[in-house]
Amino acid sequence: MNIGIVCYPTFGGSGVVATELAKGLANRGHTLHILSYARPARLDTFRTDIRFHEVDLSTYPLFEYPPYDLALANVMVNLIKHEKLDVLHVHYAIPHATSAFLAKQILKEQAAHVPIITTLHGTDITLIGRDPSYKDVVDFSINQSDGVTAVSDYLRDETYKFFDIEKEIRVIPNFIDLERFKRSDKGHFKKAICPNGEKVLTHVSNFRAVKRVPDVVEIFSRVIENGIDAKLLMVGDGPDRGAAEVRCRELGLCNKVHFLGKQEQVEEVLSITDLFLIPSGSETFGLAALEAMSCGVPVVSSNIGGLPEVNIDGVTGYLCDLADVDRMGDCATAIMANEDLHERMSVAARHQAERFEMDQVVAVYENYYQEIREQLQEKIHLKM
Repeated sequence: MNIGIVCYPTFGGSGVVATELAKGLANRGHTLHILSYARPARLDTFRTDIRFHEVDLSTYPLFEYPPYDLALANVMVNLIKHEKLDVLHVHYAIPHATSAFLAKQILKEQAAHVPIITTLHGTDITLIGRDPSYKDVVDFSINQSDGVTAVSDYLRDETYKFFDIEKEIRVIPNFIDLERFKRSDKGHFKKAICPNGEKVLTHVSNFRAVKRVPDVVEIFSRVIENGIDAKLLMVGDGPDRGAAEVRCRELGLCNKVHFLGKQEQVEEVLSITDLFLIPSGSETFGLAALEAMSCGVPVVSSNIGGLPEVNIDGVTGYLCDLADVDRMGDCATAIMANEDLHERMSVAARHQAERFEMDQVVAVYENYYQEIREQLQEKIHLKM
């Protein structure tokens, strides 16, 4: 198949999943066209079967903010016409699903055979989409899609709860490349950071408010207070980095906390990690937690959203109430202080990650594409 994939290029989960899905589909013999306003972070190698199409945002004095949705629709029109797309798969409802609908309307009969599949990832539903400024557009765009998927049961249920959706939403979870995300020997790296054999706790995110990054520092401080000799690695960047750095200074932890910024090869950091912290206020799946678990790292997380579908309480780590940093600190300490418990959770974490193996989930998407294509062809036949 000739498949178009639309995504944001950032380090966030939707862009990562969309890019890795493109790679997985290309490995299965399909040709992929990725559309975005910049090259996605995970599209880091040249491949002839994956083609990147940049959406150019021309600036005019008339526009305070260039109309990305219209520019995107225009690129979609050209791809459908000239590349003969079989499927157009948009990740994130706003504005990608809306632009896809507009592109099909522009082409009308020419694009009738091209199904639009929308994958819902998170804040497009749980945050931005609920804004009254967008809700009606989100309702319309999802309902006009030929196929709709969500990355977790939680997100599917939230979508039905807060939006007027008539379409079936199929749950297809996020996935993991088990070969890339596996524990490897990075002893030299760990020795450089932990010369005295300290434990390593890690947090990875985009440092937005919803990730509750200052809570990570608070949890770590409880671990130190409980007598665990440890270091904290903070991977990523964003608006709340400053607040986390200030809290480190206030708690006198600057010599134990390392802010590493954005890292392309996060699996190398996870390979020296003993425990992963994710106290988020909203996670529709928890891809960062899954990546850690695939590297055999137990997880202490909040119990919100889709995290309980990934992190199994008492098995792969612990689930705690939102903002309960004392409980999270105690759970982290319990894992760090008990080698047998840590080993059991480490093995269980990897086994849980294997349930989300990349090839298995990519095959589910591939079959879903074919199913929706057949449904669309049947509708066209009935209208004739």
